Amino acid sequence: MSLFETSERANKIRADLLDFMDALVYPAESVYETQMAESGDPHFQPPIIEELKAQARKRGLWNLFHPHPEWGPGLTNLEYAPLAEIMGRSPHLAPEATNCSAPDTGNMEVFTLFGSDEHKEKYLKPLLDGTIRSAFAMTEPQVASSDATNVQLSMAKDSATGDYILNGRKWFASNALHQNCKVMIVMGKTDPDAATHRQQSMMVVPIDAPGVTIMRGLPVFGYQDREGHAEIDFKDVRVPATDVLKGEGEGFAIAQARLGPGRIHHCMRCIGMAERALELMCRRANSRIAFGKPISANANIRDWIAEARIEIEMIRLLTLKAAYLMDTVGNKAAQVEIAAIKVAAPNIALTIIDRAIQVHGAGGVTEDFPLASFWAHLRTLRLADGPDEVHKRAIARQELRKYLEDAR
Repeated sequence: MSLFETSERANKIRADLLDFMDALVYPAESVYETQMAESGDPHFQPPIIEELKAQARKRGLWNLFHPHPEWGPGLTNLEYAPLAEIMGRSPHLAPEATNCSAPDTGNMEVFTLFGSDEHKEKYLKPLLDGTIRSAFAMTEPQVASSDATNVQLSMAKDSATGDYILNGRKWFASNALHQNCKVMIVMGKTDPDAATHRQQSMMVVPIDAPGVTIMRGLPVFGYQDREGHAEIDFKDVRVPATDVLKGEGEGFAIAQARLGPGRIHHCMRCIGMAERALELMCRRANSRIAFGKPISANANIRDWIAEARIEIEMIRLLTLKAAYLMDTVGNKAAQVEIAAIKVAAPNIALTIIDRAIQVHGAGGVTEDFPLASFWAHLRTLRLADGPDEVHKRAIARQELRKYLEDAR
């Protein structure tokens, strides 16, 4: 048996998902673009999305990410990873169509693990049903949020009522401008005098809570994503103590539980985009004639194609290894591999997509092909969930630790 061989059930889901993509998702891409353009609203919820969601549910392709059998299919990280790759080939449609979009996936896991019965009833069930969406508010404009200990949003306890009063500013709260967004999970500072990793907490905040103001949607290389990346002001926002997740000072522990699986999802979607870019590059290279021969006859183009195949296979194997380790020995033991894929996958995918744009010529930078959008969002992923440098720092620290005795 292959080390990364998955169950017969997971293989069946994969085959069904591939059929769903071919039969419905790829043909819907042009419909989606038309409906978005005709709406004139960058945050419009096009009808084609709801049609795809209905079809995905009908086919049993729903909440595939959720590892807890009570709430989802209970697939392992290793079983879900190839499915995330397939969805990554059409990132604007497939993840939402199957109710596997970030940041909802991470938020649903947080509600599952740390939410109260009330949270599960009010937010988790509608999220699993696909009737609402959610946002995650962690990054702040005034500090280097790559160091989460810098988080400044104040969560001060009102001694008279036991409530917390939130004041501060967040930005890049993805999904906060989605028309169906109803709730946020917000990270802030409850006790500046506590131990470094016990100062932060996470709280559940309705998007329409008094004192919450959506300031603007932030563009990504000029793109206004449909779900939005919001800058949000919190002014005397009152949060009941019952909406503190897990307990005061548990923000870091929740973040660690949330981010590991999310990075597997991100990296496999990267690979899906890289695979689609390679496909488009090959088709374009075979069909375009320059200086009397197909572009594919040029040695440098063949080098790019060969290197793309090699690099995709390498990063896929590393990501599957990380998923396997998370399933078998836990997230902490897999932290080097998780950090490594978060650096490698977006960088490799960006190189492949950049070359595919070059092969497409002027068309590559337009919206006639998905390549420019792929590139913009993958370049952003080198910052999201921690920039490359933070992950490299963590990897180097682990490597150096192995040889500390030699230096003494």
